[in-house]
Amino acid sequence: MHTASPVELDLSASNAPFYLPQNNEVELFTHAYENQLPVLIKGPTGCGKTRFISHMAERLNLPLHTVSCHDDLTASDLVGRYLIGDGMTQWHDGPLTRAVREGGICYLDEVVEARKDTTVVIHPLTDDRRILPIDRTNELLHAPKNFMLVVSYNPGYQNLMKGLKPSTRQRFISMSFNYLKPEEEKRVIEAETGLDSANAQRLINLAIGLRGLKDMDLEEGASTRLLVYAATLMKAGFDPVEACRAGLVESLTDDEDTITALMEVVKANF
Repeated sequence: MHTASPVELDLSASNAPFYLPQNNEVELFTHAYENQLPVLIKGPTGCGKTRFISHMAERLNLPLHTVSCHDDLTASDLVGRYLIGDGMTQWHDGPLTRAVREGGICYLDEVVEARKDTTVVIHPLTDDRRILPIDRTNELLHAPKNFMLVVSYNPGYQNLMKGLKPSTRQRFISMSFNYLKPEEEKRVIEAETGLDSANAQRLINLAIGLRGLKDMDLEEGASTRLLVYAATLMKAGFDPVEACRAGLVESLTDDEDTITALMEVVKANF
């Protein structure tokens, strides 16, 4: 009996999320799917990587199996394991195995967070073999044509301990994402939240100001995701300054002095 692992999150493809293309990523991703090529997506947090994958799953009419990678993720979490239930031992497929059996996109989000020995399990799926050996069940699964492996990570967080090994990275075609141009980001905010044009523009100006700060101890600037959060609060009737504090500033830092400085930038725009 094959059942889904608890680490799996299936995103329904019944409602395509709004996505505004940056370059030719839609065409490139479609070509990769049609030619059974694995894809690696790089970009800062909140720039639209996951939204793009969800959009493409709907566009290609494919189920989406998403795994949020972390330090404790094991190969068994991806492939599957035997579990005891109803007085008997049953094999439970992991999200990677289920995607290979049934087809669809298996998306490993922030793959560099997973342990090095875990990512090795995907290697046979990323070359011309397109196979998944399962030692515990003595199976050798061949990926169907409608299976696609996609991984993502944030290069800004890489260090000597966290980063894809060349032997893994060079198995993928790669796309680099970044924050949208101001006019495009404004369109996303308006489309996602229904916020009026004037306040959407103020949020864009605020984002430009925050991203341009050089002396603040911020790991990253304001993401498009956080701008959408703030816009959602504003659309709901919250005071713009307080909406920016809750939806944007407090998520960027825990340092009180930095929060105070960032709020000055917010007040200058609202």
